[in-house]
Amino acid sequence: MYRFRKATERGHADYGWLKTFHTFSFSSYHDPKHVRFRNLRVMNEDFIAPGQGFGTHPHNDMEIVTYVLQGALEHRDSMGNGEVLRPGEFQRMSAGTGITHSEFNPSETESTHLYQIWLLPDRKGIEPSYEQKKFELSERTNRLRLVASPTGEDGSLTIHTQAKIYLSTIQPQESVQLAIPPEKHVWIQNLSGSGVVSGHALEAGDGLAVSDEPLIEYQATSEAEILVFELA
Repeated sequence: MYRFRKATERGHADYGWLKTFHTFSFSSYHDPKHVRFRNLRVMNEDFIAPGQGFGTHPHNDMEIVTYVLQGALEHRDSMGNGEVLRPGEFQRMSAGTGITHSEFNPSETESTHLYQIWLLPDRKGIEPSYEQKKFELSERTNRLRLVASPTGEDGSLTIHTQAKIYLSTIQPQESVQLAIPPEKHVWIQNLSGSGVVSGHALEAGDGLAVSDEPLIEYQATSEAEILVFELA
């Protein structure tokens, strides 16, 4: 079973310094048909103007994964972490019992394009933690590279929820496959480029929910970058 979420149907807000698109209900955008998919709660695509960003704000009991497609994102938090996230790098922040952080575009000339993803944790009240890793293009070209998992296997980020996240950059006419274990579900987020999954054409910003299928195959029709989530 497939459920399509077209980019043009997402929630949208334009604050001047921030243009943001919400796949699921978020902030002032609420759509009862699109609140979450399994334990995937937030899928936001953000464009941050040069020198702008989110001031210090709190989170708790959420697994937050951030991926930058273009530009850079400067992160600071109440645990003392201060890092700059660049394309090819993922950040994982487990908010747990509570954390405050800020996120800014440090460039004076270039905008920042990113995805921020929230997943519901397996349990509440864990100790807050932070992790950041880079995944080289060679590791993910025409293959699914595991970038986050509950066990941190294969050098992936460790997330405290029953989910695995894969990243792939796929050349035109090439494809990647993922066998779906029984009782698992998949969400595909098309970050850039275009491709086809079981007759469903995906463009940049589109999402596809997959349930009760043993296998998915994504075939790129142009150079594409995708995130694939295996969810409980």
